[in-house]
Amino acid sequence: MNPDHSQSGAQAEPSEADVIYDWNRLGDAISPPMRRVKFVDETLRDGIQCPSVTDPGIEDKQRILRLLAEVGVDYVDVGLPGAGPRAVADVTVLTELIRDEKLPLRPQCAARTHANDIRPVIEISEKTGVPIEVMAFLGASPIRLYAEGWDVDLLEKRTRESVRMAKQAGLPCTFVTEDTVRSHPETLRRLFVAAIEEGADGLCVCDTVGHATPNGVFNLIHYTRAIIRSLGTNTRVDWHGHNDRGFGLGNALTAIEAGADRVHGTVLGMGERVGNTPLDLFLVNLRLLGVIDNDLSKLGELVDLASAACHWPIPVNYPVFGKDAFRTGTGVHAAAVIKALKKGHTWLADSVYSGVPASWFGREQQIEIGHMAGDSNIVYWLTSRGFSADAALVTAVRDLAKSTSRVLDNAEVMAVVQAHLARA
Repeated sequence: MNPDHSQSGAQAEPSEADVIYDWNRLGDAISPPMRRVKFVDETLRDGIQCPSVTDPGIEDKQRILRLLAEVGVDYVDVGLPGAGPRAVADVTVLTELIRDEKLPLRPQCAARTHANDIRPVIEISEKTGVPIEVMAFLGASPIRLYAEGWDVDLLEKRTRESVRMAKQAGLPCTFVTEDTVRSHPETLRRLFVAAIEEGADGLCVCDTVGHATPNGVFNLIHYTRAIIRSLGTNTRVDWHGHNDRGFGLGNALTAIEAGADRVHGTVLGMGERVGNTPLDLFLVNLRLLGVIDNDLSKLGELVDLASAACHWPIPVNYPVFGKDAFRTGTGVHAAAVIKALKKGHTWLADSVYSGVPASWFGREQQIEIGHMAGDSNIVYWLTSRGFSADAALVTAVRDLAKSTSRVLDNAEVMAVVQAHLARA
């Protein structure tokens, strides 16, 4: 800390930079640069493919889109119309919502590299007057080819036909290779060149089964970039990752450093098996890194809505948005937070025992009372709710807390308070 004294001799209040030394910044001079990329939300398409997720009703989907726009997401996959009439109806309504409310979102639709999937996207686009990006996907790994009985000639034929169909309809198109991280380089080269020659606006490389390590992300994106450079085009590169090995979030950050233009994710990481890149935590980390300055105060509301609408419970220890993310029942921790609050600085209370400022993301610090709490926890709990923290009441609450092996719920504390007030 560098104290600064006014003419009266009083010490000026410190800034965050004065009281936090950030070792994370020491590598900035040698690490590849982080930069702002475009964000693609897949919650209402890839996310609802999870067998434990409920497909939300249309009103909840509309609310989700509005909140995605508020937190600064750029693109949203509104569904796979080829899946049937309900998907067609929902995609139509959501596209009309984006149009009518002028949301700063660009709609996408997933489609197999087949006319039966691409045609409904074209029809919805024509009906709504909104250009919907076709995300035409095709399995490309040797294991998938062996299982399906495909060969590379067939893959190239499907690639060319699907991209050509979308572009002839005047729609943007991204060619998506499933299981890209386990695909042979020469197969990828052939398919990527075919897609670009047919006019694809982007290539999406996918870690469909969560196989990639950060090294794999770098190698794959650099390889894809080299092909694009050799063709002299400005083709965009997307990264779509899954979390089977726990690398989902880290790989998404690595993809930025490796040169991806857009990164995909889902709210709470919902998706098949163990899920996708958690879009919410991706945004949180880019905000903390200073890469973006989005207002993420509605991010907590978005997470809560997606959880409720999809019947997807949030683990209590889920970073930032889990029930316990900013709760403490420990006396030492609580005392430090309370002292910080008394100094009148929310940022200080947010940071003294937390690496994430709760207030940035629609959350707040919570002081609980339990068997490890001190009197400071009790005093804060009482006074923050408008009760006088007299010694007898503090003692009564403390006696109850120390007789348990857990944190008290609010009803238990209130029962002690009410009994004390009745006696008084």
